[in-house]
Amino acid sequence: MDQDALTAWATANGWTMQGGFLSLTKPSAPKEAIVRLVMKATVVNLEVKKPAGKWEKVAGAAYGKIEPDAEGGPPVGLGFEKIPSFSMLMRENKDRQVFAGFGR
Repeated sequence: MDQDALTAWATANGWTMQGGFLSLTKPSAPKEAIVRLVMKATVVNLEVKKPAGKWEKVAGAAYGKIEPDAEGGPPVGLGFEKIPSFSMLMRENKDRQVFAGFGR
């Protein structure tokens, strides 16, 4: 996957731009990012916000080593499996985006 493909996947699955990074937010505080993708020229890093407020790199990979999931899930090779309940957090963010559109 390249940066554009990863960005397209993320925005289609509940990620939003916050502070210049694609981020997932807390369900109880949608303005506070707790997971983010830091995309650089050749690599992308997956970071998680610690309770003290500092970002910790969980995983990173070159774009060439990241493969799309055959079933539409998170890309393989970036370390999403290292975050407990990641899929639930992503689903909650996506649901919030979908239901926010109903009020317009």
